[in-house]
Amino acid sequence: MSSMPNSPVVNVVVQARASSTRLPGKVLRSLGGRSVLGWVVRAAIASAQGRVIVATSEAADDDAVADEAALHGAEVVRGPLDDVLGRFLLACELHPADAVVRLTADCPLHDPALIGQLTAMWLADPSLDYVSTTLVRTLPRGFDAELVRVPVLAEQGEVSHGPHREHVTYGVYGDPGRYSCAGLVVAPPADDLRVTLDTAADWDLLTGVVAELGDRPPRWQDVVALLRARPDLVALNADVEQKEAGSA
Repeated sequence: MSSMPNSPVVNVVVQARASSTRLPGKVLRSLGGRSVLGWVVRAAIASAQGRVIVATSEAADDDAVADEAALHGAEVVRGPLDDVLGRFLLACELHPADAVVRLTADCPLHDPALIGQLTAMWLADPSLDYVSTTLVRTLPRGFDAELVRVPVLAEQGEVSHGPHREHVTYGVYGDPGRYSCAGLVVAPPADDLRVTLDTAADWDLLTGVVAELGDRPPRWQDVVALLRARPDLVALNADVEQKEAGSA
């Protein structure tokens, strides 16, 4: 179902699984009184998109992920554990849209306004195939969001193999000669900061941030301001190296 060009449909798809290698069960951890996944779903819903869908796996240990997603008001689709792109395509099949915003469940501080800006950029020019906060990284790692047209995702389903199916969108932003891509950037840059959850050190930082900012979807500006004022928090995960592929 597509209502282009008058009222394009943009859904949010959150990839989530329990079997993270570095920090198993991280998306179900309680952060400030709600699960990490609950934080992400709440931000996605507040961003005023279309449907919010959590794409998890069919593995038994993701039953809890599916239940938690539904508890917080998300639709749930379940597909292959190691084929994240396959899960996204299933989400698009069951919940048709013109474009989807891709979020990962290990970024609990997602800013609804930032997600809304990303969508607004695409709505202003729906000929764009891909828009993200990471094409040129200026935001802290942990505010990563990507929008991709559903027909482009379907193309990737035909041509992407192996690790590219875990990355989901690499074949799009990695081929600017074929696809029209745009990035959302901020100034001054804050890409030296890290507020994603992949290790115990990341957890320590996130609990410190939430203790200061409270249980609400934060503005990215407030997170940056806090961390600039608190080098002790920044130091907690300053040595963490980012894994190349997403694990949610």
